[in-house]
Amino acid sequence: MEAIARLDGLAAERHDPYIISRVLARQEAISSSAIEGIRSTLDELLLAGEMTDEEARGTAAQVRDYAGALDTVLPRAQTTGPDVFTIDLVLDLHRAVVQRVPGYRDTPGCLRDAVVWIGSGRDITYSTYNPTPPEDVAPCLAETLSYMRSGGSHVADQPLLVRMAIAHAHFEAVHPFRDGNGRVGRLLLSLMMAAEGHVPLYLSAYIEAHRHDYYEALKAAQQRLDWSAMVRFMADAVIGTANELMVTRKALLELEATWRRRRQFRAGSAAARALQVLPHFPMLTVNRLARLLGISFPAASNGIEQLIDAKILLERTGYQRNRIFAAPEALLIVNRPFGEAPLVSDG
Repeated sequence: MEAIARLDGLAAERHDPYIISRVLARQEAISSSAIEGIRSTLDELLLAGEMTDEEARGTAAQVRDYAGALDTVLPRAQTTGPDVFTIDLVLDLHRAVVQRVPGYRDTPGCLRDAVVWIGSGRDITYSTYNPTPPEDVAPCLAETLSYMRSGGSHVADQPLLVRMAIAHAHFEAVHPFRDGNGRVGRLLLSLMMAAEGHVPLYLSAYIEAHRHDYYEALKAAQQRLDWSAMVRFMADAVIGTANELMVTRKALLELEATWRRRRQFRAGSAAARALQVLPHFPMLTVNRLARLLGISFPAASNGIEQLIDAKILLERTGYQRNRIFAAPEALLIVNRPFGEAPLVSDG
Protein backbone atom coordinates (compact mmCIF):
# COMPACT_ATOMS: atom_id res chain seq x y z
CA MET A 1 0.00 0.00 0.00
CA GLU A 2 3.00 2.31 0.51
CA ALA A 3 4.07 1.63 -3.08
CA ILE A 4 0.56 2.43 -4.34
CA ALA A 5 0.46 5.63 -2.25
CA ARG A 6 3.83 6.71 -3.68
CA LEU A 7 2.52 6.40 -7.24
CA ASP A 8 -0.79 8.06 -6.33
CA GLY A 9 1.17 11.00 -4.93
CA LEU A 10 3.21 11.32 -8.10
CA ALA A 11 0.07 11.15 -10.23
CA ALA A 12 -1.58 13.90 -8.17
CA GLU A 13 1.52 16.07 -8.33
CA ARG A 14 1.64 15.79 -12.10
CA HIS A 15 -2.17 16.01 -12.49
CA ASP A 16 -2.05 12.74 -14.40
CA PRO A 17 -4.22 9.81 -13.19
CA TYR A 18 -2.47 7.44 -15.60
CA ILE A 19 1.23 8.15 -15.12
CA ILE A 20 1.94 4.82 -16.74
CA SER A 21 3.00 5.22 -20.32
CA ARG A 22 0.71 4.09 -23.12
CA VAL A 23 3.58 1.80 -24.10
CA LEU A 24 3.55 0.08 -20.71
CA ALA A 25 -0.14 -0.64 -21.20
CA ARG A 26 0.83 -2.41 -24.41
CA GLN A 27 3.62 -4.25 -22.60
CA GLU A 28 0.92 -5.50 -20.21
CA ALA A 29 -1.02 -6.86 -23.15
CA ILE A 30 2.09 -8.65 -24.45
CA SER A 31 2.99 -10.17 -21.07
CA SER A 32 -0.56 -11.24 -20.23
CA SER A 33 -0.97 -12.85 -23.65
CA ALA A 34 2.45 -14.53 -23.39
CA ILE A 35 1.36 -16.28 -20.18
CA GLU A 36 -1.34 -17.94 -22.30
CA GLY A 37 1.14 -18.88 -25.04
CA ILE A 38 0.25 -16.03 -27.42
CA ARG A 39 3.60 -14.54 -28.42
CA SER A 40 4.15 -11.11 -29.87
CA THR A 41 6.74 -8.38 -29.44
CA LEU A 42 6.33 -4.74 -28.53
CA ASP A 43 7.64 -3.75 -31.95
CA GLU A 44 5.03 -5.92 -33.65
CA LEU A 45 2.25 -4.60 -31.44
CA LEU A 46 3.14 -0.95 -31.90
CA LEU A 47 3.52 -1.54 -35.62
CA ALA A 48 0.06 -3.12 -35.67
CA GLY A 49 -1.24 -0.11 -33.75
CA GLU A 50 -0.37 2.10 -36.70
CA MET A 51 -2.12 -0.23 -39.18
CA THR A 52 -5.77 -0.55 -40.11
CA ASP A 53 -7.80 -3.49 -38.85
CA GLU A 54 -7.50 -5.06 -42.30
CA GLU A 55 -3.70 -4.75 -42.28
CA ALA A 56 -3.12 -6.04 -38.73
CA ARG A 57 -2.71 -9.80 -38.64
CA GLY A 58 -1.90 -12.74 -36.38
CA THR A 59 -0.91 -12.63 -32.74
CA ALA A 60 -0.07 -8.92 -32.84
CA ALA A 61 -3.70 -8.19 -33.74
CA GLN A 62 -4.89 -10.35 -30.84
CA VAL A 63 -2.61 -8.55 -28.41
CA ARG A 64 -3.69 -5.19 -29.85
CA ASP A 65 -7.28 -6.08 -28.95
CA TYR A 66 -6.18 -6.67 -25.34
CA ALA A 67 -4.46 -3.27 -25.24
CA GLY A 68 -7.53 -1.66 -26.78
CA ALA A 69 -9.71 -3.15 -24.06
CA LEU A 70 -7.46 -1.54 -21.44
CA ASP A 71 -7.71 1.83 -23.16
CA THR A 72 -11.50 1.60 -23.16
CA VAL A 73 -12.32 0.29 -19.71
CA LEU A 74 -9.75 1.97 -17.45
CA PRO A 75 -11.33 5.44 -17.77
CA ARG A 76 -14.75 3.83 -17.24
CA ALA A 77 -13.55 2.17 -14.02
CA GLN A 78 -12.11 5.43 -12.74
CA THR A 79 -15.37 7.26 -13.43
CA THR A 80 -17.83 4.56 -12.32
CA GLY A 81 -15.93 3.12 -9.36
CA PRO A 82 -16.59 -0.44 -8.09
CA ASP A 83 -20.02 -0.48 -9.72
CA VAL A 84 -18.18 -1.05 -13.00
CA PHE A 85 -17.87 -4.75 -12.13
CA THR A 86 -20.86 -6.27 -13.89
CA ILE A 87 -21.41 -9.38 -15.98
CA ASP A 88 -21.64 -7.18 -19.07
CA LEU A 89 -18.16 -5.80 -18.39
CA VAL A 90 -16.69 -9.29 -18.07
CA LEU A 91 -18.39 -10.46 -21.26
CA ASP A 92 -17.16 -7.37 -23.13
CA LEU A 93 -13.60 -7.95 -21.93
CA HIS A 94 -13.72 -11.58 -22.98
CA ARG A 95 -15.10 -10.68 -26.40
CA ALA A 96 -12.25 -8.22 -26.87
CA VAL A 97 -9.44 -10.61 -25.96
CA VAL A 98 -10.58 -13.74 -27.83
CA GLN A 99 -12.41 -12.38 -30.88
CA ARG A 100 -9.37 -13.04 -33.11
CA VAL A 101 -8.19 -16.28 -31.48
CA PRO A 102 -8.15 -18.94 -34.23
CA GLY A 103 -10.27 -21.98 -33.51
CA TYR A 104 -11.97 -20.64 -30.40
CA ARG A 105 -14.81 -23.13 -30.01
CA ASP A 106 -17.40 -20.99 -28.22
CA THR A 107 -18.90 -17.60 -28.99
CA PRO A 108 -16.63 -14.80 -27.71
CA GLY A 109 -18.33 -13.00 -24.84
CA CYS A 110 -20.51 -15.97 -23.83
CA LEU A 111 -20.14 -18.06 -20.68
CA ARG A 112 -19.08 -21.63 -21.25
CA ASP A 113 -21.64 -24.44 -21.26
CA ALA A 114 -19.13 -27.31 -21.21
CA VAL A 115 -17.09 -29.08 -18.54
CA VAL A 116 -13.43 -28.03 -18.53
CA TRP A 117 -10.44 -29.02 -16.43
CA ILE A 118 -6.94 -27.79 -15.69
CA GLY A 119 -4.01 -30.12 -16.29
CA SER A 120 -2.25 -32.08 -18.96
CA GLY A 121 -3.92 -34.67 -21.14
CA ARG A 122 -7.39 -34.97 -22.60
CA ASP A 123 -8.81 -37.05 -19.78
CA ILE A 124 -10.34 -35.32 -16.77
CA THR A 125 -9.04 -38.23 -14.69
CA TYR A 126 -5.59 -36.62 -14.81
CA SER A 127 -6.72 -33.07 -14.06
CA THR A 128 -5.03 -30.96 -11.39
CA TYR A 129 -8.07 -28.75 -10.87
CA ASN A 130 -11.72 -28.94 -11.94
CA PRO A 131 -13.38 -25.51 -12.27
CA THR A 132 -17.02 -24.76 -11.59
CA PRO A 133 -19.54 -27.01 -13.43
CA PRO A 134 -21.15 -25.14 -16.34
CA GLU A 135 -24.59 -24.91 -14.69
CA ASP A 136 -23.02 -23.07 -11.71
CA VAL A 137 -20.77 -20.69 -13.65
CA ALA A 138 -23.28 -17.80 -13.82
CA PRO A 139 -24.18 -17.72 -10.09
CA CYS A 140 -20.57 -18.22 -9.00
CA LEU A 141 -19.39 -15.42 -11.29
CA ALA A 142 -22.16 -13.20 -9.92
CA GLU A 143 -20.80 -13.82 -6.40
CA THR A 144 -17.28 -12.89 -7.55
CA LEU A 145 -18.52 -9.66 -9.10
CA SER A 146 -20.55 -8.77 -6.01
CA TYR A 147 -17.38 -9.20 -3.96
CA MET A 148 -15.46 -6.97 -6.40
CA ARG A 149 -18.14 -4.30 -6.08
CA SER A 150 -17.40 -4.37 -2.34
CA GLY A 151 -20.93 -5.54 -1.73
CA GLY A 152 -20.37 -6.82 1.80
CA SER A 153 -18.82 -6.21 5.20
CA HIS A 154 -15.41 -7.41 3.95
CA VAL A 155 -14.61 -3.96 2.52
CA ALA A 156 -14.26 -2.57 6.05
CA ASP A 157 -11.61 -5.04 7.20
CA GLN A 158 -9.95 -6.29 4.00
CA PRO A 159 -7.37 -4.00 2.34
CA LEU A 160 -7.45 -3.59 -1.43
CA LEU A 161 -4.56 -6.00 -2.00
CA VAL A 162 -6.32 -8.74 -0.04
CA ARG A 163 -9.50 -8.23 -2.05
CA MET A 164 -7.51 -8.27 -5.31
CA ALA A 165 -5.89 -11.58 -4.34
CA ILE A 166 -9.18 -13.21 -3.31
CA ALA A 167 -11.19 -11.90 -6.26
CA HIS A 168 -8.53 -12.97 -8.75
CA ALA A 169 -8.19 -16.48 -7.33
CA HIS A 170 -11.98 -16.87 -7.24
CA PHE A 171 -12.46 -15.61 -10.80
CA GLU A 172 -9.84 -18.03 -12.10
CA ALA A 173 -11.39 -20.85 -10.04
CA VAL A 174 -14.81 -20.24 -11.62
CA HIS A 175 -13.12 -20.26 -15.04
CA PRO A 176 -16.20 -18.77 -16.72
CA PHE A 177 -14.93 -19.25 -20.28
CA ARG A 178 -13.36 -22.10 -22.19
CA ASP A 179 -10.34 -19.87 -22.94
CA GLY A 180 -9.25 -16.31 -22.13
CA ASN A 181 -9.87 -16.49 -18.36
CA GLY A 182 -6.32 -15.54 -17.43
CA ARG A 183 -6.26 -12.49 -19.68
CA VAL A 184 -9.66 -11.26 -18.45
CA GLY A 185 -8.70 -11.95 -14.83
CA ARG A 186 -5.51 -9.91 -15.11
CA LEU A 187 -7.39 -7.04 -16.75
CA LEU A 188 -9.73 -7.03 -13.77
CA LEU A 189 -6.79 -6.52 -11.38
CA SER A 190 -5.88 -3.19 -12.99
CA LEU A 191 -9.55 -2.22 -13.02
CA MET A 192 -9.90 -2.91 -9.28
CA MET A 193 -7.13 -0.41 -8.60
CA ALA A 194 -8.56 2.21 -10.97
CA ALA A 195 -12.07 1.76 -9.54
CA GLU A 196 -10.80 2.68 -6.07
CA GLY A 197 -9.04 5.80 -7.33
CA HIS A 198 -5.50 4.43 -7.48
CA VAL A 199 -2.97 4.43 -10.28
CA PRO A 200 -3.80 1.21 -12.19
CA LEU A 201 -0.69 -0.96 -12.19
CA TYR A 202 -0.20 -3.61 -14.86
CA LEU A 203 0.96 -6.78 -13.13
CA SER A 204 1.30 -9.26 -15.99
CA ALA A 205 5.02 -8.64 -16.60
CA TYR A 206 5.70 -9.50 -12.95
CA ILE A 207 3.42 -12.52 -13.15
CA GLU A 208 5.14 -13.74 -16.31
CA ALA A 209 8.58 -13.36 -14.66
CA HIS A 210 7.37 -15.28 -11.56
CA ARG A 211 4.98 -17.68 -13.23
CA HIS A 212 5.75 -20.70 -11.02
CA ASP A 213 5.05 -18.75 -7.81
CA TYR A 214 1.85 -17.38 -9.36
CA TYR A 215 0.46 -20.82 -10.20
CA GLU A 216 1.49 -22.22 -6.83
CA ALA A 217 -0.29 -19.37 -5.03
CA LEU A 218 -3.42 -19.91 -7.14
CA LYS A 219 -3.30 -23.63 -6.40
CA ALA A 220 -3.01 -23.05 -2.64
CA ALA A 221 -5.98 -20.68 -2.66
CA GLN A 222 -8.21 -22.74 -4.93
CA GLN A 223 -7.47 -26.23 -3.63
CA ARG A 224 -6.74 -25.63 0.06
CA LEU A 225 -8.38 -22.23 0.72
CA ASP A 226 -4.92 -21.07 1.85
CA TRP A 227 -5.03 -17.38 0.94
CA SER A 228 -1.75 -16.26 2.50
CA ALA A 229 0.42 -17.19 -0.49
CA MET A 230 -1.92 -15.45 -2.93
CA VAL A 231 -2.00 -12.28 -0.81
CA ARG A 232 1.79 -12.34 -0.49
CA PHE A 233 2.18 -12.81 -4.23
CA MET A 234 -0.19 -9.93 -4.98
CA ALA A 235 1.70 -7.64 -2.60
CA ASP A 236 5.04 -8.63 -4.14
CA ALA A 237 3.63 -8.08 -7.63
CA VAL A 238 2.44 -4.56 -6.75
CA ILE A 239 5.76 -3.62 -5.11
CA GLY A 240 7.82 -5.10 -7.95
CA THR A 241 5.69 -3.45 -10.62
CA ALA A 242 5.72 -0.07 -8.88
CA ASN A 243 9.50 -0.18 -8.58
CA GLU A 244 9.85 -1.21 -12.23
CA LEU A 245 7.58 1.66 -13.27
CA MET A 246 9.71 4.21 -11.43
CA VAL A 247 12.89 2.83 -13.01
CA THR A 248 11.31 3.00 -16.47
CA ARG A 249 10.07 6.56 -15.99
CA LYS A 250 13.49 7.70 -14.76
CA ALA A 251 15.20 6.07 -17.75
CA LEU A 252 12.78 7.67 -20.22
CA LEU A 253 13.31 11.11 -18.66
CA GLU A 254 17.07 10.63 -18.93
CA LEU A 255 16.65 9.59 -22.55
CA GLU A 256 14.64 12.71 -23.35
CA ALA A 257 17.42 14.83 -21.81
CA THR A 258 19.96 12.95 -23.93
CA TRP A 259 17.94 13.64 -27.07
CA ARG A 260 17.82 17.36 -26.27
CA ARG A 261 21.61 17.44 -25.93
CA ARG A 262 22.02 15.69 -29.25
CA ARG A 263 20.75 18.63 -31.29
CA GLN A 264 19.50 22.15 -30.66
CA PHE A 265 15.85 22.06 -31.68
CA ARG A 266 14.01 25.34 -32.06
CA ALA A 267 11.80 25.96 -29.01
CA GLY A 268 8.19 25.06 -29.74
CA SER A 269 9.05 23.31 -32.99
CA ALA A 270 7.41 20.04 -33.96
CA ALA A 271 10.67 18.16 -33.38
CA ALA A 272 11.17 19.66 -29.91
CA ARG A 273 7.58 18.96 -28.87
CA ALA A 274 7.77 15.43 -30.28
CA LEU A 275 10.51 14.52 -27.79
CA GLN A 276 7.90 14.47 -25.00
CA VAL A 277 5.56 12.32 -27.09
CA LEU A 278 8.00 9.65 -28.25
CA PRO A 279 8.30 7.76 -24.93
CA HIS A 280 4.53 7.14 -25.16
CA PHE A 281 4.45 6.66 -28.95
CA PRO A 282 7.89 5.26 -29.86
CA MET A 283 6.45 4.03 -33.15
CA LEU A 284 4.28 6.43 -35.13
CA THR A 285 3.32 7.87 -38.50
CA VAL A 286 3.38 11.47 -39.68
CA ASN A 287 -0.40 11.57 -39.38
CA ARG A 288 -0.25 10.31 -35.79
CA LEU A 289 2.32 12.95 -34.79
CA ALA A 290 0.28 15.67 -36.51
CA ARG A 291 -2.82 14.65 -34.50
CA LEU A 292 -0.92 14.39 -31.21
CA LEU A 293 0.64 17.83 -31.58
CA GLY A 294 -2.29 19.50 -33.32
CA ILE A 295 -0.17 20.60 -36.27
CA SER A 296 -0.27 20.25 -40.04
CA PHE A 297 0.99 17.21 -41.92
CA PRO A 298 3.90 19.18 -43.51
CA ALA A 299 4.99 20.50 -40.09
CA ALA A 300 4.89 17.01 -38.59
CA SER A 301 6.80 15.61 -41.58
CA ASN A 302 9.47 18.28 -41.22
CA GLY A 303 9.78 17.51 -37.49
CA ILE A 304 10.22 13.82 -38.16
CA GLU A 305 12.94 14.52 -40.73
CA GLN A 306 14.82 16.53 -38.10
CA LEU A 307 14.50 13.66 -35.62
CA ILE A 308 15.81 11.21 -38.23
CA ASP A 309 18.76 13.50 -38.86
CA ALA A 310 19.46 13.52 -35.10
CA LYS A 311 19.35 9.70 -35.08
CA ILE A 312 16.36 9.71 -32.74
CA LEU A 313 13.92 8.17 -35.23
CA LEU A 314 14.35 5.47 -37.86
CA GLU A 315 12.00 4.64 -40.73
CA ARG A 316 10.83 1.04 -40.36
CA THR A 317 8.87 0.14 -43.50
CA GLY A 318 11.04 1.17 -46.43
CA TYR A 319 7.92 2.45 -48.18
CA GLN A 320 7.50 5.78 -49.94
CA ARG A 321 3.96 6.12 -48.55
CA ASN A 322 2.36 5.17 -45.21
CA ARG A 323 5.77 5.13 -43.57
CA ILE A 324 6.17 4.20 -39.90
CA PHE A 325 8.95 5.63 -37.74
CA ALA A 326 10.45 4.16 -34.57
CA ALA A 327 12.49 5.51 -31.65
CA PRO A 328 14.71 2.45 -31.02
CA GLU A 329 16.31 3.82 -27.83
CA ALA A 330 12.89 4.26 -26.20
CA LEU A 331 11.84 0.80 -27.36
CA LEU A 332 14.99 -0.66 -25.82
CA ILE A 333 14.02 0.76 -22.43
CA VAL A 334 10.35 -0.24 -22.35
CA ASN A 335 10.84 -3.60 -24.08
CA ARG A 336 13.52 -4.93 -21.71
CA PRO A 337 12.87 -8.08 -19.61
CA PHE A 338 11.20 -7.42 -16.27
CA GLY A 339 13.77 -6.51 -13.61
CA GLU A 340 16.59 -5.84 -16.05
CA ALA A 341 18.35 -2.47 -15.77
CA PRO A 342 17.53 -0.12 -18.66
CA LEU A 343 20.24 1.05 -21.04
CA VAL A 344 20.28 4.79 -21.68
CA SER A 345 22.59 6.27 -24.28
CA ASP A 346 24.75 9.18 -23.08
CA GLY A 347 24.66 11.02 -26.36
